[in-house]
Order: sequence, then C-alpha cells, then structure tokens
Amino acid sequence: MPLPRLTEARAPLTREVVVLNERGEEDSISIPAERDLTVYVDKRELVTLMTLGARPEWLVLGYLRNQRLVRSVDDVESVTVDWETSAAAVKTHAGIDRIEERTSRRVVTTGCGQGSVFGGLMDEIDTLRLPATVITQAQLYGIVNAIRLQESTYKSAGSVHGCALFRGEEMLLFVEDVGRHNAIDTIAGWMWMNRAPSLAADGTGLVFYTTGRLTSEMVIKSAQMGVAVVVSRSGITQMGQQIATRLGLCTIGRATGRRFLCYTGRERLTLQPELAGPRPQASA
Repeated sequence: MPLPRLTEARAPLTREVVVLNERGEEDSISIPAERDLTVYVDKRELVTLMTLGARPEWLVLGYLRNQRLVRSVDDVESVTVDWETSAAAVKTHAGIDRIEERTSRRVVTTGCGQGSVFGGLMDEIDTLRLPATVITQAQLYGIVNAIRLQESTYKSAGSVHGCALFRGEEMLLFVEDVGRHNAIDTIAGWMWMNRAPSLAADGTGLVFYTTGRLTSEMVIKSAQMGVAVVVSRSGITQMGQQIATRLGLCTIGRATGRRFLCYTGRERLTLQPELAGPRPQASA
C-alpha cells in the first residue's frame, strides 16, 4: 500500500526580537518560534500541539502512532497542514475504531509545553517486545560527540529540546521542538514514513537520544517505536526507571563527555572502561 500523502508545510524555526540587556543596551537576538497546531482526524478535532513547526506532518503521524490511535502507517491516507489556519487534517482509510472512548481519558505529563497522553496507553506496556539491541561504550561516546557537533536551534536560540535517532554511531535524524515529547513523536513519524526497521539485517539496533529527562512518557514511546536503548544528557524519573526495568529497556543518563550513568538494562551495554580515561584526582 502507498505511503500517506503529506504536505511540506515547514515554518521558520526562529524569529528575531529586540531585547534590553543589563547595561540598558538594545540588541537583536533569535528566539524559538512556538506555534499551535490543532489536529483533526477525519474532521473530528483531536488535540492541539504546541510546536516549532519544523516537520509538522511527521509530528502528527508520530503522535497518532505513539498514542496507539493508528496501528499502521498504511491506515492513513493523507496529512495536510495549513499554517494559515494552524490546522492539520488527517484523513484515514477506514476511520479510528472507538476514537471517542479511547481519547476520553487524558493524562497531562511532565513534558515541556504540557505534553499529554491518553490514559489507556499504560495498559499496553506488557504487550511491548523489544529487539535484541546492544550498545558499546565506544558507540555511546560516538553518539554523545555527534550531538555535541550537531548544528542546532538550541545553539542559536536556546529554549528547545533536541532528540536524535542513531543506528550504531550513524545519526539517522535530528529533531528539535519546544517539548521533547514532540521531538520523539516527529522521529516516530519519520520512522513510519521510511518504514525504518528497529533491527537492521546485521543486528544493529536503533538508539534514541534526548536532551531531556527520561520520564515514563519518553520510555514508553521509545519502546513503542522498537527502540531498546535510550540515552539522555539529563537524568531519569522514578516512574521512568520502573517502566524501563519492566520492559528490559536500557536507559543511560547524565551522558556528557566521557561520563554517563546506566540506570536500567545494563545487559545491553558492553562496557569498555579503559575508554573512560583516568579517574579524576580527589582535591586535597
């Protein structure tokens, strides 16, 4: 079956504003361009997302995927985004079964920009099966370095979260948005449109990276995408750690430079401690 038809309604990621500094001087700087996008599915209003608008069609597809409202990309006929009306119109082939019932209970998450998930999402955790992905310490360092070198809106304007998808040390996609939940949904949409397998023929699995903390939402969405190793520049929440343990998902946080902490799924991490360098000397 053909992939959904998508518009390419990209929007500017930043805008220039005039600010006043501590010396009373005016300056012109870039800030992220946050905008609202209301999603309609078969003419029924579903949700309003706050987003930068870099890849809104992938964002909408990934949102439907990670909310388990649409089971396959083949169920979607088209996604049309119109920034003049701030609307995204999704047309499915056969509708969404029991959509009123399945979207009646909403949970506001800890995501930046007030992320939300529909309540039934937690009920499906035990049905998720992860691929046999492993990561070496050398690959982890390669991922952290690739993020450090990546040109980004964060470097020019700040105030956004970045997420990336890797296969080994190869970066497949880098996405930024006002909330990490939007960034991971955009990656999920890209994976659907590219029919990206979670495990390559050579056994190399996908690794997800985020600048944000590893909450329960981020852990569940990663598992739904078939990603068994998640790396963060930040830390992890208690519920994120509990769910990752339950799923057998490897979570690695505080990953900067040569340092990191493996919270769960250590059997998926091949340690190479000699790469960490000498232990810092304690101060006298």
